[in-house]
Amino acid sequence: MKDTSSIGNRTEGMVLAALLGAGHRMLLPFGDGHPYDLAYDDDGGLRRVQCKTGRLYRGCVTFHVVKYTGNNGHRTYGDHEFDYFGVYCPDTDAVYMVPKAEIGQGTTFVLRIEATKNGRTKGIHWAADYQLIKPE
Repeated sequence: MKDTSSIGNRTEGMVLAALLGAGHRMLLPFGDGHPYDLAYDDDGGLRRVQCKTGRLYRGCVTFHVVKYTGNNGHRTYGDHEFDYFGVYCPDTDAVYMVPKAEIGQGTTFVLRIEATKNGRTKGIHWAADYQLIKPE
C-alpha cells in the first residue's frame, strides 16, 4: 500500500526547493482545499503551481492531470485554477514545470526522455524542455 501523503509531501518539497533554487520568491497557501499547492511571485505576477509526482515508464515521465475524487472517480481541473503543473519524478530526480495551457485532453501527460523507436518527433513534449535546471 502506498503512503500517498508522504509521496505528495516529498513531491511538493522537491518542487518548492527547485523553484527556490531557480531564484523564485515562493508563497505557500494557508490551509487545505486550494486548487494549487504552491505559488511564486514572477516579477509582480502570481504563478500558481499544482504539484504532481511523475513516473518513469518506457522512456517517458508520465503524470496524472486530473484530480482523483475517490471511488475511482476523477475530475478535470478548471481552466483558471492554476498556471503550472510542477512535476517531480523520483526516477529522474528532476523537476519539470509544465504550463497547464499545454495540457490537452486525457488523464495523463507524457514528457519524453528517450527518442521514439520509430524516430517520430512531431507532437512530442521533450522532458528537457520543461526541466528546471538545478543550480550548481
